[in-house]
Amino acid sequence: MSRRTSSPETRPGLDFTPVNAALGAAGLAALVVGYWLLAQGSITLAPLLLVLGYVVLLPMAIIL
Repeated sequence: MSRRTSSPETRPGLDFTPVNAALGAAGLAALVVGYWLLAQGSITLAPLLLVLGYVVLLPMAIIL
């Protein structure tokens, strides 16, 4: 039997840049403040911050 020597596959990695860190931190901060405001009874700003964190900031931190 012959043994095949295969070269290691090169996969494009995710580059973690300061932009990713800033967007991730902003997303996390938006979630924390949003849940805190939700616990305080806010019915307008809390959902906006939660949507901003979950739908905009955290995905952008992963994509960019």
